[in-house]
Amino acid sequence: MSGKDERSEYSALDNEPLAATLEKNIQQVKETLGSSTDLVVREVWVGGRSDLKAAILYIDGLADTTVVQDFIVRAVTSSEIISEEHAPTADPDWFTIFKEYAVSVSQLEEVADYHKLFSHLMSGDTMVLLERCARGLAAATAGWEDRGVQTPEDQTVVRGPRDAFTENLRTNTALVRRKIKNPKLWLQTKTIGTLSQTSVAVMYMKGAADEQVVEEVHRRLDMLELAGILESGMIEELIEDRTYTPFPTMYNTERPDVVASGLMEGRVAILVDGTPFVLLVPALFIQYFQAAEDYYQRSDFGLIRMLRMLAFFIALLGPSLYIAITTFHEEMLPTALMISIAAGREGIPFPAFVEALIMETIFEILREAGVRMPRAIGQAVSIVGALVIGQAAVEAGLVSPGMVIVVALTAISNFSIPAYSMGIAVRILRYPLMGLAAMAGLYGIFIGIGMIMVHLCSLRSFGVPYMAPFSPFNLHEQEDSLLRLPKVSLAQRIHPINTKKKR
Repeated sequence: MSGKDERSEYSALDNEPLAATLEKNIQQVKETLGSSTDLVVREVWVGGRSDLKAAILYIDGLADTTVVQDFIVRAVTSSEIISEEHAPTADPDWFTIFKEYAVSVSQLEEVADYHKLFSHLMSGDTMVLLERCARGLAAATAGWEDRGVQTPEDQTVVRGPRDAFTENLRTNTALVRRKIKNPKLWLQTKTIGTLSQTSVAVMYMKGAADEQVVEEVHRRLDMLELAGILESGMIEELIEDRTYTPFPTMYNTERPDVVASGLMEGRVAILVDGTPFVLLVPALFIQYFQAAEDYYQRSDFGLIRMLRMLAFFIALLGPSLYIAITTFHEEMLPTALMISIAAGREGIPFPAFVEALIMETIFEILREAGVRMPRAIGQAVSIVGALVIGQAAVEAGLVSPGMVIVVALTAISNFSIPAYSMGIAVRILRYPLMGLAAMAGLYGIFIGIGMIMVHLCSLRSFGVPYMAPFSPFNLHEQEDSLLRLPKVSLAQRIHPINTKKKR
């Protein structure tokens, strides 16, 4: 049977109401789940009497068995439920009695069809079904094992909060609410994925976030037609404004403080169950060069943003400038330096472009190997491997010492960019710029930079210009762009995402 046929059969079952026969409901659940061994079905006599049967269903591993045993099984089988106080008539409404007295958990929901039944089961809830009743009760008993709150692995800081998001959606929303204790922090949750049924939450500050942006986020999420969502990156490229661009237009982070700051600035957060990475929209180009620590240190520490921007240009243009100058513009170099570079290139069988291409490819392979290998040895392999291979390539006469230095400086500069997604964009654009430098020297580089700038100025993130506050230029916003002025000045600035009110 094809996946489409399976989904059609499952969708048809979704619209079917529960049967009034307990055995039929149990059989339908078992057939739909393929008699899965982690499905627990426990049939009990209500209050010990032999004329009223109930069934308790849950998924082992998703539901907290202690809660199920103490607050559901024990309550259903207790003789108190059939006392005259709870059932004064000869033919009482057992479903109402169950709902009001028997199941004593914090959240209860009435279920009348199989769609809700399976949705609750797959979410870790426990279903209570009664004989001669076409309704059921879903009790909130989710309690699976998950990773606790730990320190961030990617976006580390010297000074600042050390908590990071986890794979649990409710834990992540709670981490954000701990930062913003305000009733204006609104949260809406929806289910996306015909098969995975993944919970996706949208968080924003009412009054701070642009209502049009919030509506656009909901509209794009509602339009998604996916079989499953396992990570926020799976929906990122489907809801962003421009898919065919190397630059990220949706900011992702694993830090609750970064999300809280973005929400207070008027951004919208998209949280996906099962991943610790939260999406923030709209995103700006300059945002990818700002780190959380910039706001936890003195304002003079913000000068390091200019260093990051310098590292960005070195990582983007380093090999290209070396190729252009050594191939077309040797006269720009001091005589002593030109002689030194020429002596280093003596005996090299490849032009500068091929040299750079070889070394950049080797460094990219080592970088990827370092990421995929165990963390304990990954960094050592990438660093030591680069040193050993670079030295061996120089001794073998394949590349010049100057090229090794340029490529190494380029790789180190790439690590100085706080956002990994922006680093990926730099690594991609480096190669076409190298090709332009090999063909036309500095003129080719200027053409490439011009094309990149035009492309950047054409980008938008949920309707907001990607290059704000530089294009369109906003003088007040320069207080927190390349520099960060003292907080006394920042308190009165207007954010480019929300120009309706001052912070």
